[in-house]
Amino acid sequence: MTTVFKFGGASIKDADAIRHLTPLLEQHRDRPLIVVVSAMGKTTNKLEALLAAARGEGGTQGDEYRQCFDALQAEHREALEALFGDTADSPRERVDALFDELDAQHRRHRESAYARHYDQTVCYGELISTTIVAAWLNHCGIASDWHDARELVRTDACHQAANLDWSATAETVRQRLANSDRVILTQGFIGGTEEGEATTLGREGSDFSAAIFAHCLDAREVVIWKDVTGLFNADPRRFDNAVQLERISYAEATELAWHGAKVIHPKTLGPLQEKSIPLTVRSFETPDAEPTVIDAERRFDSDVASCILREEQVWVEVRPRDFSFMDEPRQHDILGRLVKAGMHANLVDSGAMRFAFCLDDKPERLEPLIESLQGDYEVGREDALTLLTVRHPHPGMMDTLSEGREALAERRNATTAQRLFRSRECPETWHIPE
Repeated sequence: MTTVFKFGGASIKDADAIRHLTPLLEQHRDRPLIVVVSAMGKTTNKLEALLAAARGEGGTQGDEYRQCFDALQAEHREALEALFGDTADSPRERVDALFDELDAQHRRHRESAYARHYDQTVCYGELISTTIVAAWLNHCGIASDWHDARELVRTDACHQAANLDWSATAETVRQRLANSDRVILTQGFIGGTEEGEATTLGREGSDFSAAIFAHCLDAREVVIWKDVTGLFNADPRRFDNAVQLERISYAEATELAWHGAKVIHPKTLGPLQEKSIPLTVRSFETPDAEPTVIDAERRFDSDVASCILREEQVWVEVRPRDFSFMDEPRQHDILGRLVKAGMHANLVDSGAMRFAFCLDDKPERLEPLIESLQGDYEVGREDALTLLTVRHPHPGMMDTLSEGREALAERRNATTAQRLFRSRECPETWHIPE
């Protein structure tokens, strides 16, 4: 049965990291093996900056664009030189050709809608990284084949958040990838339309890509390799007493991801749960350390409270102009505008004459939404906020975490509590109450 590995940007951030893949894969000689790879390091962030420069003053001829482009290309050439030197195995020409394509896409799509332009250019981070990794594995004697995920993962044209055509994807994946005796290298995060245009599955969507391939091939396991040993009950960089979760269910992992935990993409677990494929989170730095296992077992889910921070939040309050009730038709209208804007409400609150929600501060989507709402409603907003979500809080826990700061909004049910604070009032380092 197939095993699917997924390596994020940190695991291939430079030549030394890519070299580290060789002994790791040598230890897992089971075939067939699908290896899903992200862009190197922070390449996606840099491509987003490059995209902004391409659409800004001066376009692709401007100094900012050329500096960003040349710096990104130099980083990848440095990795190529460190790995291959002047050997014939170097994919230097192919990588240079991909950068030429990237440059051309910026010129071609500068006047296109932002989301479409984004997908046609940002996908090159994964295309370039997998070209380098596949060549390196072959150079080291690990037989591998490179496949373009734009031809495997079939989606609609909802750019930046494409919806999967499961039937078409499953047919293509099975035809091209099943029963290979070589390592299959392909990209996370990206797909393609029937017309051949690139799409993306949402930021950090490489986990979802791994789940797609596993589901289509009835894999026995998905392993996500990270720079941490597994999932934690809070971000260790922000909570000084975070602990690793040894085992949780698909449902609990989905809840954590939905509320903003950044270890697993929210769409990842559904396809795995449907076919009872376990997901293991391991450290590529210490592969023998105890991992986190995610499967159908739910009895451990509430053993440890989990804390999630979402920063750079915006609180939006919408009121009817005629002092009428905020009834179901008006709520339906407002939520429909959120859907059209491609935004997700992280917290929702309502009253007789108000409807309020907390959103990620994404100006390219948020500002048009606000402008649309202002045409028909009274709209208030507050920026620079932090949303704290706690799964399975014990009594008094939220009050202790909130001490010394005003909660602008809150929500609670049997398993989850949320409070919204001004970011300037929040500590840099949090502590989870015992």
